[in-house]
Amino acid sequence: MRIWVGRRDGGGLVDAAEARVNVLDHGFTVADGVFETLKVTPDGPFALTRHLRRLTASACALGLVEPDLDVVRVAAGEVVAANTEAMAGHGRLRITYTGGIAPLGSDRGDAVPTLVLAVASSAPWPPTTTIATVPWTRNERSAVAGVKSTSYAENVVALQFAHQRGASEAVLANTRGELCEGTGTNVFVVIDGQVLTPPLSSGCLAGITRELVLEWFGASEETLPIGVLSDADEVFITSSTRNVHPVVRSDDREWATAGPISLELQAAFGERAPLDIDP
Repeated sequence: MRIWVGRRDGGGLVDAAEARVNVLDHGFTVADGVFETLKVTPDGPFALTRHLRRLTASACALGLVEPDLDVVRVAAGEVVAANTEAMAGHGRLRITYTGGIAPLGSDRGDAVPTLVLAVASSAPWPPTTTIATVPWTRNERSAVAGVKSTSYAENVVALQFAHQRGASEAVLANTRGELCEGTGTNVFVVIDGQVLTPPLSSGCLAGITRELVLEWFGASEETLPIGVLSDADEVFITSSTRNVHPVVRSDDREWATAGPISLELQAAFGERAPLDIDP
């Protein structure tokens, strides 16, 4: 694999074994950084403009200098082109943008931010999935609520908890006991034919696939208790790599099959997304 490594103002491709980031980079020492993960198709990265818009919003929320999106676009094109054969046309692109070299502590230095882009092959998800709720909460009043920060230790712990219970994804409530999000997904429920998902005020990430489901299929935002997962007619989760992913088990509750609306949206998203690589 070839990785694009540099700074906000430029960089280039290197072999993975030669990729280097300074150990004093604030992204390494205190997870002072943001990132995006995009699906890579045979036509290129999907929804790149939306992801770059969110990358910028996350950087601004942390007080980082805005990324130079022209540099990021060129880097994305270079790293995808260099690794197309290894990905076999399908994979994921990770864009990481950090505070750069800084003192050992929370204070940020005045270095130019670090920019790294890497890709990996990506196996398709199974047709349906399972989730588990976890005993920890999202803080909807946090300074980084809704920010796609590189500080992911909380998600690592939650996902491990879910995996230990045979689930592929962990789902968290917020401090008010409301349904919030998964560790890397947004959550939707179907109640009496209505497709609902928590509003951004819940503390959830403004997911790109979530955004497209709201725009394309008329889903609605609604504040929901975490207990809705036990009562909803259907549940599905969304992410840039999962698209629309029907849930057939949530904790101890099981559905014999994926719900009809979830399956309809899964198929509809799969048909519409290839029509426009950058919707």
